[in-house]
Amino acid sequence: MSAARELRELVEHLPDEDVPAVLAEVRRHVPTAPRRPWPPALFGAGRVERSDVAARSEEILDEGFGQSA
Repeated sequence: MSAARELRELVEHLPDEDVPAVLAEVRRHVPTAPRRPWPPALFGAGRVERSDVAARSEEILDEGFGQSA
């Protein structure tokens, strides 16, 4: 039996009243990812003269947007 499968089986048989303590212990062993601000700094950074960019996306791509010159 794989370790992941065994862990899953053990968790399924864990009494509900023990879950908070076990969860806290497991969290101690898992590195936390740094929190990132939302929205990201680049979110909404572009300015456009027209508001229909999404509706025109195929047309814009056909014009060669994103291709090397």
